Amino acid sequence: MTEIVTRSIDPSETRAPHAGSSPGYATSLRMAAICIALLFINVFSQIDRILPFILAEKIKADLSLTDTQMGMLTGLAFAVCYALLSLPLARAADRGSPRLVLVSCILVWSVMTTLGGFAASFMFLALTRFGVAFGKAGAVPAGHALIGRKIGQERRGLAIGLFAMGIPLGTMAGFAAGGAIADVFGWRIVLVGAGAIGILIGLLTILVAGPTPPLPTTAPRNEPFLRTSLELLSSPAFRWLFAGAIFLGFAGAPFYAFSIPFLIRTYGFTATEVGISFGMLQGLMGIVGTLGGGRWFDHAVRSGTGRVLGPPAILFLIASATTTAALFAPAGWMSIALFVPGMLSFSFMLPWGFGAAHLIAGQGRQAQATSLVMIGSGLLGPALGPLIVGIVSDAASAADISNGLGLGLLIVPFSAVLAGVALLIANQRIGVLLRQPRPQTAVAG
Repeated sequence: MTEIVTRSIDPSETRAPHAGSSPGYATSLRMAAICIALLFINVFSQIDRILPFILAEKIKADLSLTDTQMGMLTGLAFAVCYALLSLPLARAADRGSPRLVLVSCILVWSVMTTLGGFAASFMFLALTRFGVAFGKAGAVPAGHALIGRKIGQERRGLAIGLFAMGIPLGTMAGFAAGGAIADVFGWRIVLVGAGAIGILIGLLTILVAGPTPPLPTTAPRNEPFLRTSLELLSSPAFRWLFAGAIFLGFAGAPFYAFSIPFLIRTYGFTATEVGISFGMLQGLMGIVGTLGGGRWFDHAVRSGTGRVLGPPAILFLIASATTTAALFAPAGWMSIALFVPGMLSFSFMLPWGFGAAHLIAGQGRQAQATSLVMIGSGLLGPALGPLIVGIVSDAASAADISNGLGLGLLIVPFSAVLAGVALLIANQRIGVLLRQPRPQTAVAG
């Protein structure tokens, strides 16, 4: 006989604080310092991840690599590490010290990035990229666990949004600085420098984060991470959120992989023109989406309705329509403008998706919930979505059908619709849980 703990959402987790219970100045200052530190961590996490994309041609020429080898360096390592390591590292962050897990992950990926600058062969460089992926597999879940322990629920959406804002900022900084520095000093200096800065940030995080508060006595303890994962996935609310994350991966990965080639091939833009217009808009929408989404999520939580996924679901449905129109727009500027809601929807979703996952999971499971959402969005979609687009595009070209890449990219709005529908269902399920809370019960199995 085994005992399975069935957890429903405690309404106190979504209730706004009473008047007069707002944190004091010192506490607010500490929370701000933690949020800023997490922002910098995510910025350099994203920089270290995308550097091989920026430096690909220089690395290929220097080490005599093939495109297949470069694909393994940039994609396979992260997929494997997320699949195998994200959940155990998230579990360690939930049960132990998220600060220790986070700092360890930062140091691992930073040291490995630095070592990549000394690579003289494909095998050595591949091992360093697996090390980078190892560190990143636990960084975001550990950061969310730290937010769960340190930041009150009334500000948690904003904290998650600030943390997520590191992705667009890191992307812009990495593309701009990485390419420029590599042109002057070479790709090896870029990797060594980025890794060294990451090591410094990791050491400073130890001081900024401070001791981690213990888990509440009501938090689940000593549960195997696989059992907890299955228990979370057995919740209809979390299961539909997880499905939405999978569809999000099928929409987002092809969008970012092929939007720029589509604009260049279809409308005759130069790489510089598209890089400036599309890249700047993507960065701006990333900042607006993560910050605005975080604040809006906090407001939705304080409202007490439990409807904490409706706005991103609706935005995905809108983005589906505008992205479809963008693929057949008569002018290039119009296509770029119609892509903007799609850019916004992906970043806007981050604080809502992770915040809702934390609400469902409860204290002591935030990192694991984050890990599952990351696995949902980061495995199947990125692995299969761009491949499907390429197959459709090649088949259309072979059949002399124009706009073959645009036809392949229709997977983006199609997946966005499915993501929106899944999130609307999850939104309803979470609302039911919040309106009809049940105490923790033990069910004999």
